Amino acid sequence: MEYLLNKKIQQIEISGIRQFFNLVSGEENVVSLTIGQPDFHTPKHVRMAASQALADNKTTYTHNAGIIDLRKAISKFNEEKYHLLYNPENEIIVTTGASQAIDITFRTILNPNDEVILPGPIYPGYEPLIKLAGATPVYADTTSNGFKLSKEILMKHINESTKCVVLPYPSNPTGASYTTTELKELVSILKDKNIFVLADEIYSELIYEEPHTSIASFPEMKEKTIVVNGVSKSHSMTGFRIGYVLAPKWISNHMLKVHQYNVSCASSISQYAALEALTNGKNDAIQMREVYRKRRDYVYSRLLSFGLEVDCPKGAFYIFPKFPIKEMNSFDLGIDLVRKGKIALVPGSSFSPLGEGYMRLSYAYELNTIERGLNRLDDYLQKGYLR
Repeated sequence: MEYLLNKKIQQIEISGIRQFFNLVSGEENVVSLTIGQPDFHTPKHVRMAASQALADNKTTYTHNAGIIDLRKAISKFNEEKYHLLYNPENEIIVTTGASQAIDITFRTILNPNDEVILPGPIYPGYEPLIKLAGATPVYADTTSNGFKLSKEILMKHINESTKCVVLPYPSNPTGASYTTTELKELVSILKDKNIFVLADEIYSELIYEEPHTSIASFPEMKEKTIVVNGVSKSHSMTGFRIGYVLAPKWISNHMLKVHQYNVSCASSISQYAALEALTNGKNDAIQMREVYRKRRDYVYSRLLSFGLEVDCPKGAFYIFPKFPIKEMNSFDLGIDLVRKGKIALVPGSSFSPLGEGYMRLSYAYELNTIERGLNRLDDYLQKGYLR
């Protein structure tokens, strides 16, 4: 009876990342530099807040949009950090992770035959949600521009069907981010068009040089921008599943309906943990960011010494080197690296066809693990296995 299932669901494939993991899961003695999971423990004071919420029996449903104290904390945090002003009463929704925030955004703004511009290579979680909403993903090739949209690249893909541009920065898988000047160029194109921007800023606290600028901070963009963020990466709280969405009231009122019928509300215990993170722990990310920066510098230097083509990441904890493969594709290279090199990286093709020829390396690991992995990669390359 499988033919009776939703046709859109049947056409969606399991993530290339997961397919790769399933194939290599039985291999032994492999150094994995694959997971986008902070290797830091959730700060103790945040864990204590979760325990206290349990002790205080705060285990009931909350307001659909989240407890008001958390929404106020999110509002204050984003005002202080990014100069964003959102009313906690009706412009902030606490979600079950950033992924759910993206889902309710697309289901609110997209209609059949709409198009969504995705700057590729890009995290694979957007395309399926766009298709489930009945719209069409359109990939814009950013490989010649440091993995970032430019004014010229964007203009090539905008047409009468364009409904939304996804702007994820710092980026997974490339670590690329946008300067204020670069954002101004994009704003000059988008400000007068009836096109939404989904700004996925989940890595905004993990940016190394120039401070993060949200495109929603431009006055002419706020009414058409939906900002997605959360505490998973900034506070190493991935398992707590707390994200949030910032949007003008006229958008968030409709998003709340989708959210309500989807999950009712985010976990109450996790919300109280996030409240602690964004108040007493609002600068917790600084220490982690400095550690990631040192790892970034080490990994970038090593990859350059291997003779690989690679851009220096501006944020997040990923780097995306290009491999001079001719006979292999990225997936084949990933398998070969595991079996011959005993190192696991994520094939670039997992991040759209535009990632072909690249591999994603995560440096969300202790430095000695990273060093062992890169030594194995060096040995693999020195032995001439690449083809």
